[in-house]
Amino acid sequence: MSFLKDSKGALTWSSQDLAEALNIQRREAEQVLALLEAQGYAQPATDQAGAKDQWLTTPAGETIAGAKPPRFTRERVEQALAALEVRIEQKNKDPESPFRVSSAMAFGDFLLPDRVRVQAADVGIALARQSSSRHRSGRPVRSGLKGAQSGIRPGSSPPAEPRSASEAQAERAFLRELRAKSALLTLRPYAAWMRQRSHRELL
Repeated sequence: MSFLKDSKGALTWSSQDLAEALNIQRREAEQVLALLEAQGYAQPATDQAGAKDQWLTTPAGETIAGAKPPRFTRERVEQALAALEVRIEQKNKDPESPFRVSSAMAFGDFLLPDRVRVQAADVGIALARQSSSRHRSGRPVRSGLKGAQSGIRPGSSPPAEPRSASEAQAERAFLRELRAKSALLTLRPYAAWMRQRSHRELL
């Protein structure tokens, strides 16, 4: 779905484009294409005379992927990411902050050099409770998946227990604060697939 979102600014795309974005082999990309076509999210670009391996993202594919018309310059998105890195650094140094950011990565069509206009950058954020911030049980709480399951680099904070509803709400509030109302960024809780696809490390 993240690739389909990236394809919003392109007339057509190929299985090689998909493979490079998701960091998968060509054979895997062909399997993904078959699934996307079966679900009605992609279709062959039959109007391209003589073109081979050219695909279109359907309106249903754009909708399910959350794609929006590209309206930002790459420079503005880069500036927003740089400002986000500063805010992350400040939060991680603040002993009063309820969370610290243990991992952050950006992905989206701003990584594609041929795009004149791009969508807001997606940023995956992994959070961990500050050591001084505790629940009523007195135990520090961290979010995410542990070790190799999460794909988080060694040295980042491992998670402990499943999140409660209040914990999830606190994390969402923290991400909103990090985003700082920027229309150029979409912050999301970290998921392992984000590191597997093409991305840029922010932390």
